Amino acid sequence: MSEDRLDKMRLELRRGALVLAVLASLRQAQYGYSLRKSLLEHGIDMDEGTLYPLVRRLADQGLLNSEWQQGEGRERRYYVLSSEGVELLEKLTQEWQLLNGALATILETGK
Repeated sequence: MSEDRLDKMRLELRRGALVLAVLASLRQAQYGYSLRKSLLEHGIDMDEGTLYPLVRRLADQGLLNSEWQQGEGRERRYYVLSSEGVELLEKLTQEWQLLNGALATILETGK
């Protein structure tokens, strides 16, 4: 398998998981750089060109609230889950756990 093909498959695999990771990370208010750093500390490397459009899309969908706050000498836009975002995160977490359990079984048994 070519490295290019593997990279494309890896990207497909990560796409939905990244949404879940961002939602889970925004249970507490964070600005873009702190969110990116937090994700990286948990082993999820997401470049700015992926993260910021995703955060804006989630905000546009009403899943995040945002506000400008003064922090460390400059204003930053902080994001946090809205009530709708909290509800969606709970449902997606349940779905993730079911899917992850099913995949673990399939991968272990090969059936």
